[in-house]
Amino acid sequence: MAKKSGLSAEDVDSLRSQLDAGTQPLVWFTAAAVGMEAGRSAKLLAFTEPEEGDFIQVRPTGSKDEMSFSPAELTLEKPPPRKKAAAPPPAPPEPPRETEILHPYVPEAPVKPAAPKPKPAPAVAEPAPAPAKPARKPSAKGATPEVTVTLVTTGEGEWTVEVLQGTRKAVRPTPVSPAAVAQAAKLLTPEVAEIVEGVLNAARAQQLARVEQLRAELEAAQKALDELGA
Repeated sequence: MAKKSGLSAEDVDSLRSQLDAGTQPLVWFTAAAVGMEAGRSAKLLAFTEPEEGDFIQVRPTGSKDEMSFSPAELTLEKPPPRKKAAAPPPAPPEPPRETEILHPYVPEAPVKPAAPKPKPAPAVAEPAPAPAKPARKPSAKGATPEVTVTLVTTGEGEWTVEVLQGTRKAVRPTPVSPAAVAQAAKLLTPEVAEIVEGVLNAARAQQLARVEQLRAELEAAQKALDELGA
């Protein structure tokens, strides 16, 4: 049976049903998952709309980040456990060696006068042990991915914000209020604040002209209604 390369439409429907039932099922990354080891597990969090591109939000095991992936990058098939390397066989024990005990002839030695006792040698101070070197701090496993925040406006007072984490969309285009955009621009450089303020002023002028036009049309309609004797 051929191994699945990603989630099928039936798999997505099954996972969505499990989420609706209050459970967070596990999925595994395929070889197509960018920046992730194939076979690593992750907990399913949510599905975003519309269902296209990276619309499946998961949290990889051992991480606190919430990331989005496409169906081709995930699978329901749990990878087989990795086999441990076989330990080498123990070396055969060496055969016992035969020891030959020899009893040599030792002639009797003449009696010698007792030698004077040696004077004790002066004590020599042992050198102090060298101070232990501080342990090196472990290096970080991976650098923090680059984050890009993009503000987009249609020129009619509507704004959206989008966040990229590396090359992956962390936050899809989301509407934000012009007041929030103006407040955020003031916290940035004067050049950014000036550009955003110019766009907001143009949108205000456009909306003011529309209000004046609607007010004139309303007055004309009220006048026509009064002439009809209503």
